[in-house]
Amino acid sequence: MILPVALWTDQLVFVLVATVTALFLYAKRRPHLRAPWRAIIERPMGAVTLLVLLVYVSIALLDSLHFRLPVKPVGDKPDRETHYSVEVLSVLDVMLGPIRTHDEKTYSAPFATRLFVQESMVDTEGRDRRVYPRLQYGGAHLDDESGRWADVAVRTGLGSLYAVLAWSALVLLLLLKMARRSGCGPGEICLDIKRGRLRPPWRSVLLTLLLIMMAIAILVELAPLYHVFGTDKVGQDVLFSAIKSIRTALLIGTLTTLIMLPFAIMMGIMAGYLRGFVDDLIQYLYTTLNSIPGVLLIASAILLLQVYIDGHPELFDTDAARADLRLLFLCMILGVTNWTGLCRLLRGEALKLSSLSYVEAAVAFGVRPARIMMRHLLPNVMHIVLISVVLDFSGLVLAEAVLSYVGVGVDPNMHSWGNMINSARLEMAREPMVWWSLSAAFVLMFVLVLAANLFSDVVRDIFDPRRGRG
Repeated sequence: MILPVALWTDQLVFVLVATVTALFLYAKRRPHLRAPWRAIIERPMGAVTLLVLLVYVSIALLDSLHFRLPVKPVGDKPDRETHYSVEVLSVLDVMLGPIRTHDEKTYSAPFATRLFVQESMVDTEGRDRRVYPRLQYGGAHLDDESGRWADVAVRTGLGSLYAVLAWSALVLLLLLKMARRSGCGPGEICLDIKRGRLRPPWRSVLLTLLLIMMAIAILVELAPLYHVFGTDKVGQDVLFSAIKSIRTALLIGTLTTLIMLPFAIMMGIMAGYLRGFVDDLIQYLYTTLNSIPGVLLIASAILLLQVYIDGHPELFDTDAARADLRLLFLCMILGVTNWTGLCRLLRGEALKLSSLSYVEAAVAFGVRPARIMMRHLLPNVMHIVLISVVLDFSGLVLAEAVLSYVGVGVDPNMHSWGNMINSARLEMAREPMVWWSLSAAFVLMFVLVLAANLFSDVVRDIFDPRRGRG
């Protein structure tokens, strides 16, 4: 039996998923809440970027289901008590089994069959020679190394073929379902999709899905046999590190937002509506926080936490629990230092709304200030909150990379794009240059940040009342 492990961030992730699901079901039953989200999905850019973001979220959720495996007893006598490994695995680790366990001695280039550095070996005649040793796993199935690229091409074609077949079956099922629902023939539905007449924009969604399925199928074909993005200094597959870093990036972007929202919303509305001493106090608070250099504040907090962790090793039974606490604390300190911008926006909006007729009428009828803020002000500033949250997400993902690069980000043992970029700093100075770690982190980060930015543009266009929903 495996031992389930619930890290702090895992619990927060699934609380966040449950909250989003509840909000989705709540909005689904209310047309005025459902309409803007339907408008987002009906735009090609909104539907495509949402699909890409859902792929990243699915990977992060699979990487948040942690467990520990039992350890076999030493000797012939069985032990009544089950002992578990100190290594914490996830469902994603099991799915990525081959590339997780296929470690080499040190650097190797993408799709290489030999190490990137030379080693001294004794030949059959007893002489020392400098050679590039054969990799233990990368291309080990090849008898002739000269056929490497032909083998890669064949497996790429097979992966693409499998993806096209699976995609075609999925499209066929979709056409049959849509034809049965609309009463039209599958050919007519297919023609409407091809011409972009249907909403949601199925043509854009299905083409994006085909590209995603092809990328996954090609990696499934190649990754067990080759190191697609090479290996790092300790011989670990760079593709594995890049995929595992997705969870860290999404946690930084989502949990930090979850932490900062209550501060920003509560204090922004209070400052804008109550004014007077409360407004002065809140303005003093966020002005003081803004005057402190953010990197120095985060660095000091992380270093204090690291001192506490090093001084109390008995509180952590695994390295994963220690790294997880540092990640959670980083999200908290980022949330504390990033709520001031949204608070200032909400203060200005609350100042404007508090002078409108319906708010003045509520005051004249003797409605309590707390009820006015909850019933009249909060719903009318939620479009600003949503737009700010989506826009800030990509900035927080990039912030983690910068902080890890300067050494005050996540734990060095945790997979993150920032740690990959930090290690690539020295690799890029080598001769010959080791470029693939930086490239892998850049590609996955670029796709995530680009999708988040494009999705935020669509959300801003739909939810901003001054832009309308056209």
